[in-house]
Parts: sequence; structure tokens; C-alpha cells
Amino acid sequence: MNKDLTVGKPETVLWKFCLPLFGSIVFQQLYNIADSLVAGKFISENALAAVGNSYEITLIFIAFAFGCNMGCSIVVSQLFGAKEYNKLKTAVSTACIFSGIICTALMLIGILGCNPLLHLIRTPSEVFSDSKLYLDIYIWGLPFVFFYNIATGIFSALGDSKTPFYFLAVSSTSNIAVDILFVKAFHMGIAGVAWATFLCQGVSCILAVTAIWIRLKRIPYQGKIALFDCRLLKKIAVIAIPSILQQSFISIGNILIQSVINGFGASVMAGYSAAVKLNNLVITSFTTIGNGISNYTAQNLGAQQYKRIKEGFFAGLKMVWCLCIPFCILYLFFGRYLLLLFMEKESGDALTTGRQFLWILSPFYFVVSAKLVADGILRGISAMRQFMAATFTDLILRVLFAFFLSDLTKSAMGIWCAWPVGWTIAMLISVFFYHKKCST
Repeated sequence: MNKDLTVGKPETVLWKFCLPLFGSIVFQQLYNIADSLVAGKFISENALAAVGNSYEITLIFIAFAFGCNMGCSIVVSQLFGAKEYNKLKTAVSTACIFSGIICTALMLIGILGCNPLLHLIRTPSEVFSDSKLYLDIYIWGLPFVFFYNIATGIFSALGDSKTPFYFLAVSSTSNIAVDILFVKAFHMGIAGVAWATFLCQGVSCILAVTAIWIRLKRIPYQGKIALFDCRLLKKIAVIAIPSILQQSFISIGNILIQSVINGFGASVMAGYSAAVKLNNLVITSFTTIGNGISNYTAQNLGAQQYKRIKEGFFAGLKMVWCLCIPFCILYLFFGRYLLLLFMEKESGDALTTGRQFLWILSPFYFVVSAKLVADGILRGISAMRQFMAATFTDLILRVLFAFFLSDLTKSAMGIWCAWPVGWTIAMLISVFFYHKKCST
């Protein structure tokens, strides 16, 4: 069901809209968590390290899918809020064509460039073959990743956050079962983990695309709908390209950090692989809520409801801080038990690495969540230069401090300390730009 986000109490509207998005991303993260869990529990510590190592490269591909999602979602939100339904449908088809071209190019790059990328990040020999095998299979599933993201972006733009949640709940829980089936019953090793994700993402994509096709047919229009519009492509690209660059550079930064981590050996890699999955569950959840705030902002911008945008910032801030509390408690006091879910045995270095990572980062979730809410507003009003400035500051500081502190301390703990520095400074920049843009 489509929902107008320009009416109703902003706090209530955002809670109802964003909570299903939060649930969706929890299930989305189960894909990656399941892969790591099954690899670590039922294959080996090296397999866990390989999945984590490959994950940093897959994030580059996901960055492009996410950017296309944001570009399509923001433009469609603005058109939906302005009730320009003909342009809305053209924007959807334009975004699909744009995304298809990008996806094809990335598949070619991935097929030809996996080996160099793995060498670039100093992948240890004992995990190289498993890392490459996982990536080789993952790349063929990129169309599913792209068009699923486009479909969910459209759902969010139309104010419907529940339908994607239902699809993901089914497909992600199925992924866990298929992971175990392929690894335990069919003894497929790391290939079984990759194929399980491929198949379940495919099912999720097909369901989402079919549902959005039916939904769009019900929206009224007049005359003939253009399949492609260069002006709308430009509007989509203005949002999509900065979002792609943001996510890509974050991924590149993470790859550089991964290269430093790889220098400390497979045990530290395994501990980081487990802990970063738990961390990404939180960060991605906040990012998704920020995306929901972007849709809310874009609809209200299209409807010229400027006061509601300011109210949405404080409502969003309250929402993410409420979610920070249980995550902090869980990771600070029960992180050990969560990490052991990924490990066949209590490996001293791996477990210690994971616990240190969670202890250092989790208190700063309150900081990074505030940044992501402000970022959501900035994207929704198309203030992409300001959004990019804050993001790049976070990235650059995180990478520089990871190299510097790891060398200074001669341990991986120095790397983990880089996150809070980047988050804090970037948050101050994002909030400053939000106040500057929305004070009038």
C-alpha cells in the first residue's frame, strides 16, 4: 500500500515507516551473517576469514546498487509527493535502464579483476582460493542485487516499507537453511555458502520486481508514458553518483583497512570478520533508517511542507538513539557469546580481536547514528555536496588513523580506534550542514 508521508505527526509517521525498513535490513544482513556463521562453524576458521575478506570487495558492487537505489528512490519520492505520476513512471524505467548498464559493466570488471583485487589487499595464501571462489559465484548474482535494490527503493518512495520486509524475511531465513544444506548435506564448502546466497537473493529479487510492477500499474496516469527521459536521468544521477561515490570510497577505505588487518594473520582476520558483521548490522540499520528519512524529506520537499522536514530530524534522532541502547548493551556485555556463534572453537586471537572491536566501537553508535540522520535529510533535499564532504572526512580520517595507530601500537587495536575519530568529526560536519540548510 502506498503511503503519503506528508500528512500526520512526523514522529509517528517515521516510526511506522522506518521500523519495517529496520526489520528489512536486519534480515538483509542475515545473508552475510549466515555466510560467515556457517563458514566459521561448519567449514573452518580460514573459511570465515575468506568470507570476511571477500565481503569487503562485494561492498564495492553493493555501493553501486545502493547508489542507484537512492537516486531512483529520492526522485520518485519527490514526484510522488508532487503527484506527477507520469514522470514518476518514466523515472522508474529510466532508473532501470541506467542500473542495467552499470550492472553489466561491473560484472565484466568483476570477472576480469577478482585476482588483482585479492592480491591488492594482501590476501594470505591460505584463504586466497576460497576468497576467489566466493567472489566468482557472487558476481553472477549482481543483477539480482541491483534490481532488488531498485524495487525496494521504489517501494520506499511510495511510502511502503512493509512489502520489502516480508520478502526479505522469507528469503533471508531461507538462506540460512540453504547455507547449512549445501555445506553440511552436500559438502560444497565455501561454494555452497556462495550459491545459497545467490539463489535466495534471486528469489527475493524476482518477487520484489513482480510486486512493484503490479503496484506501478495501479498508479493512475494520462497519455503515453515515455520509457526514458534524459532530464530525469540527470536528476537521478545527481543523487545516484554521489551516493555511489560515497559508498564506493567507503568500500575502498574498508579494503585499505582490510589490507592492514590482513597483515596481522588469519586469526585476526577471522575475529574481525565476525565482529564487523555484527557492527555492520547496526550501521546498516541506521543507514537504512537514514534512507527512510530521505524518502520522508523528499516527499515533504515535493509537497513544500518545509516545517515537517525539521520535525523529521528530531524524530529520526530520537528513533536511532532508542535503537542504540539495546545494541550497546548487547555488544558490550554479551559480545563474547555472539562472536562464538561464528567460531567452531574459542580461538584466542580471533575472539580477543572481535571483543576489542565491539568494545571500542559500540559506545560511539550514538555519534554515528546522529550523522546518518543528518545525512538522510541532506540527501532528501538533494544537498549532495555537503553530504559528500562529511562522508569523505569520515573515510579519510578512518583510513589514515588506521595506518598510523596500527603502526604506532604494533597491534590491530590501533585500527579499531580509527572508527570513533572519523565518526565524531563527520557527525559534527553533517549536523552543521543540516542546520545551515534547514535553518531558513
